[in-house]
Amino acid sequence: MAEAAAVGAPGDKPKGRRLRVFMETRRKDNWWAPQLLTFVVFSSFIVYATWAAFQGEHYTSGPYLSPFYAPELWGTSHHAWFGPPPSWIPSWVPFTPALLILPFPGGFRFTCYYYRGAYYKAFWADPPSCAVGESRGKSFLGERYFPLVFQNVHRYFMYAAVVFIFLLSYDVLLATQFDDGFGIGVGTIIMFVNVCLLASYTFGCHSLRHLIGGGKDALPKGGLGAACYDGCSKLNTKHQLFAWCSLFSVALTDVYIRLCSMGVITDIRII
Repeated sequence: MAEAAAVGAPGDKPKGRRLRVFMETRRKDNWWAPQLLTFVVFSSFIVYATWAAFQGEHYTSGPYLSPFYAPELWGTSHHAWFGPPPSWIPSWVPFTPALLILPFPGGFRFTCYYYRGAYYKAFWADPPSCAVGESRGKSFLGERYFPLVFQNVHRYFMYAAVVFIFLLSYDVLLATQFDDGFGIGVGTIIMFVNVCLLASYTFGCHSLRHLIGGGKDALPKGGLGAACYDGCSKLNTKHQLFAWCSLFSVALTDVYIRLCSMGVITDIRII
């Protein structure tokens, strides 16, 4: 109580003790461990996704298409919607099918409410953790000014993310169409699980929950609206879990298809 009273109003200098300096804390637990894990895992995903997006090869195997490249608008595989890359793209411009579509799901994930808190702590140390000294001192601009004002476009990326769930679901359907007809392989199941995790993450989005809740800040009562809101709310309670599970699943799906394409492993047909 004495320490809480000494803090006072925001911006006031605490009485009876000095201002907490960067990384100063009285905590005895390993508060830094979650931040370090987030930094390592998230950085690894960014590096791998960037490398995979610029590869432009080994992103298909039979009926399978990597989620990093879906939908393939222009490309050299049979999944391409509009055929080979258009001639109007200059030869000096780095081009792969992934570079056209990854900004949309990537923007949705990087502006996600959960991920903001995760990488603010892990990458910027702002704040490093609860009850730990911050690096920025007294200044706090929030998300109203550049560059953090960009975070407010999350709701618009959400619309694109919902569309991608249906596109990826269609790719799962195509993943059952082998040369000899209908079938289910290990890759089909991996792609299906990936879509389920991505859908659980996307449909549990805070912005989508607010949108379903109604435009007049009044929750829907009964019927389809209430059912959708309740379902979205249940997914939202596990938003952190689905955020990380879907991050792993989308990368592992690409790895599996890439290894099959390179001949490192062979896909097993179940049906």
